[in-house]
Amino acid sequence: MLRRLHHEQPDAFAFTPDNQKWAEAQLTKFPEGRQASAIIPLLWRAQEQEGWLSRPAIEHVSDMLGLAHIRGLEVATFYFMFQLQPVGSVANIQICGTTTCMICGAEDLVGVCKELIAARPHQLSDDGKFTWEEVECLGACANAPMAQIGKDYYEDLTADKLRQLISDLGAGKVPVPGPQNGRYSSEPEKGLTSLTEHESGRTQYNASVQLATDIGDTVKRIDGTEVPLLTPWQGKAANVSDEPSAAAQRDDMMPPSGPDGAQGGRRKTDAPAPRDVGASSDKHAEVPGEAPAAKAAARPKSGAVAPAQENDVKAESGTADAGTPPETLTSARDTGADDLKLIKGVGPKLETMLNGMGFYHYDQIAGWSAEEVAWVDQNLQGFKGRVSRDNWVDQAGKLARGEATEFSERAKKDKRNKE
Repeated sequence: MLRRLHHEQPDAFAFTPDNQKWAEAQLTKFPEGRQASAIIPLLWRAQEQEGWLSRPAIEHVSDMLGLAHIRGLEVATFYFMFQLQPVGSVANIQICGTTTCMICGAEDLVGVCKELIAARPHQLSDDGKFTWEEVECLGACANAPMAQIGKDYYEDLTADKLRQLISDLGAGKVPVPGPQNGRYSSEPEKGLTSLTEHESGRTQYNASVQLATDIGDTVKRIDGTEVPLLTPWQGKAANVSDEPSAAAQRDDMMPPSGPDGAQGGRRKTDAPAPRDVGASSDKHAEVPGEAPAAKAAARPKSGAVAPAQENDVKAESGTADAGTPPETLTSARDTGADDLKLIKGVGPKLETMLNGMGFYHYDQIAGWSAEEVAWVDQNLQGFKGRVSRDNWVDQAGKLARGEATEFSERAKKDKRNKE
């Protein structure tokens, strides 16, 4: 498909001050001389700020990275994730038109877009809320036909279901993404014929949709004013004075939640909200894993074991009744805390969060029951379902016994190479 820059361009582009700080922080992730590797996240942030990617924005990012403008244009014009023309203020709807989706009804979805939005791709709807386009394969063939709306996939669509989605979005709602026909993921439509045993710790939605609803920014845009972009895990309503270290910012930069209104069309770095836009912001306001002084004072003396505090759970996540809290430690044992980052799925932020919750050692995690896994899965704010998804219990069991896993071997090798 031919991709050209829009015929009307703004005179200039500049990041907002917060977005500029965020962009500069991205450059620190790469070795000296390799900052050009940051071009995609910087172009993406420029698009999130403005709603689409203009020529001045592409050139501005190229200049930041010391690249010839043509190099930035090559990247921007190659990927469908970058919108080269103004998009609807609510969403740009991308209909997958490749073979599987086409066979399963994508042409009907295109017909709905022509009917409800505009006769031609990239043309604004009369109210300015929507645009649409047909794109190449989005990789959800088992759930065809599907569309990418904002950051997320809406799958198993029919013409009527797409009409309803557009209506809901236009009314300020954010429909839950994923399969729209009742399927959990991409299992057979008539139900499972094998592997039917209930999975321990299974979340309400499949992993992608659960992450989308937990983070809650889906079709909403950001311009750098909604959240502290260098500490996005604090959420929009956070009031925390301590800034994370530069190393922490580099290691675990997470995409922030958007404003309360449903705005802009963009693709998911991470994704959507509950069905009503206004219902999703409060629960993301606290710093995951951070224990206030009052909570620390209520714990037993150093090294003692105690059940996780029910009141803490209610205050931090509202999911106190989900599963059973495991026993915790107030500090690591005399031998020192284990390197929990050797567990696949645990990064520096999650390790800090787990330590803050009272988990320091492999044998603690290895001993979690199914009910305890369910509790931890529900209380890892911003990382719900991670314990089950990456099977921490089995990994921790091997590490506790002094065995290695494929991931731990690779992580140790990477660490040695960096040193």
